[in-house]
Amino acid sequence: MEKTKNAGELLAILENNSKLTPEALGLMLDRDAGEVRGMIADLEANGVILGYKTMIDWDKTDREYVSALIELKISPQEGKGYEHVAQKIYEYPEVESLYLMSGAFDLAVMIEGKTMREVAFFAAEKLATIDGVLSMSTHFVLRKYKDKGIVFGSAPTDERGNMN
Repeated sequence: MEKTKNAGELLAILENNSKLTPEALGLMLDRDAGEVRGMIADLEANGVILGYKTMIDWDKTDREYVSALIELKISPQEGKGYEHVAQKIYEYPEVESLYLMSGAFDLAVMIEGKTMREVAFFAAEKLATIDGVLSMSTHFVLRKYKDKGIVFGSAPTDERGNMN
């Protein structure tokens, strides 16, 4: 129980800041750095920790890109359900995220491309042609305010002034 509790605490800390050293993590968890290194190695080996990513506000760089959320309605395949179609989709390098959803559509696909035309081509030529895809709706991201708990840019201010 104690080991699982510490693993959960460790994961929560790493999820918010993966740059912390094993020494710093050890202080936070009341463990020695070697024990923390071992916990992290176990979590990586067991597929609990899948990777480490840096959050970047690309709008503050000269990189040109467009993001889109594509909603897909699919027909599950007999004996394979949604998995077969999902696997075909997540193998495309353009796909950043893929989620099975409840509600009006079945899969939510987040993709990035260099232009709207590139994203539209991907949707029409790649996604629409997959067996089992019944319909789709593409939504372009106009501005990213918050992603994975990180706020992007500064908070918008109301320039109208106080009306009191």
